[in-house]
Amino acid sequence: MKLSLCIITHNEEKNVHMPLDSAYDMADEVVVIDAASTDKTVQIVKKYGDKIRLYEVDNPKNFLANKERAIEKAKGEWILQLDADEAVSPELKKEIQSVIGQSQLQSAAISSDKTDFNRQPILTDSTVNGYLIPRKNWFLGRFLMKGGVYPDYVLRLYKREGAHFELKNVHENVKVKGEVGTLKNAIEHFADPDFERYLMRWNRYTSFDAGLLAKEKRKLNFLDFINYFLIKPKVWFFMTFFRHKGFMDGFPGFVFSLFSAIRFWAIYVKAWNLLQNKKLKTTARS
Repeated sequence: MKLSLCIITHNEEKNVHMPLDSAYDMADEVVVIDAASTDKTVQIVKKYGDKIRLYEVDNPKNFLANKERAIEKAKGEWILQLDADEAVSPELKKEIQSVIGQSQLQSAAISSDKTDFNRQPILTDSTVNGYLIPRKNWFLGRFLMKGGVYPDYVLRLYKREGAHFELKNVHENVKVKGEVGTLKNAIEHFADPDFERYLMRWNRYTSFDAGLLAKEKRKLNFLDFINYFLIKPKVWFFMTFFRHKGFMDGFPGFVFSLFSAIRFWAIYVKAWNLLQNKKLKTTARS
């Protein structure tokens, strides 16, 4: 089996058609890990056909745990990992098929050369076990192409053997053995069809990062306050909006730079609240 398309879902009835419609036909199997959806996600996925291998599981705090489950369930030599709100463009599809096709030919050539010592060794890129793919992010009615948002490289095409997630944070890429190459054409990411959806994700990610901060520190001091309320937001906004030319994306570019900068305020406040609650519980037990 050449290619497994792996998708994780949780209440994605409005989006799951994106990866399925754009990549179903080029996959040998489609592994869907559904995290206790309560909408029609599961019913929609089941309608796509015999390639679907659906697993209904719990909804872990770090959703990357379900991407790890997808790797464990997949049978293909290669994995194309897509989120439920991502699509593969026709250009990217051709590029992926070309990469996998060349890999199969190289493997066959290397295998045949092992018994023929008179032939010249074939030089290949068979040590490449994964490919970074640029990603275009849709935000407030357009794809953001500046502000450090594009190319938003993600490691989404990789050989299954040896691949794994370390599960340290929600932003990490999969880890693979061997070299990593880069593809030219982009994944289209529609995570934020409207601002309400963006705020929901913004809240989820800041809560997760606040949990990591609270776990790292027993208490937040004045220097932490200065860092999270003054230094980090200012540096981030300057880098994204000015140095990386986020202003060229117009008003959406400004909003994205602003809210990605002030996320540090939310992380600090949420971490402080978690530590205070922990302190109160400890005092109550004493």
